[in-house]
Amino acid sequence: MFMALGWKLVIDAGDPHQQAVFWSEALEYVIEDNSPLIEQLLAAKAAPESLTIEFQSRRYWRDYAAVRHPDDPFDPVSGTGQGRRLLFTRVPEAKTVKNRLHVDVHSEGRRDETVARLQKHGATLLRHVKEPGGEWTVLTDPEGNEFCVS
Repeated sequence: MFMALGWKLVIDAGDPHQQAVFWSEALEYVIEDNSPLIEQLLAAKAAPESLTIEFQSRRYWRDYAAVRHPDDPFDPVSGTGQGRRLLFTRVPEAKTVKNRLHVDVHSEGRRDETVARLQKHGATLLRHVKEPGGEWTVLTDPEGNEFCVS
């Protein structure tokens, strides 16, 4: 008998924390709060402060930030989501080519409203597509990653 495997989508980012803010707004997810674990590790001198930053009045890992579905379980010690989540990891290079993988945001019949809301949060409209099989809007997040709203 096979069991389905858990997963998370990891997205390279120049600024993982700003990407987490955008995607938490886009998906109505919550930004994972790792600060209790980080504070414990700093107090025990098990992690150097240089690996962390202060962001939105909390301590975060410098090179990582994540968002999770608000209804999914999470580890109360680390704050890490155990269900649907996106992890943003800092990379030195900027995005240069089209994504080979993208997120489709399902707007539950509120596409225009959702697109307008996302544009207020930094998304850029690329194009609107209408085909016999469906209709969607293609946007980019603040770092240029393509995604669709259907």
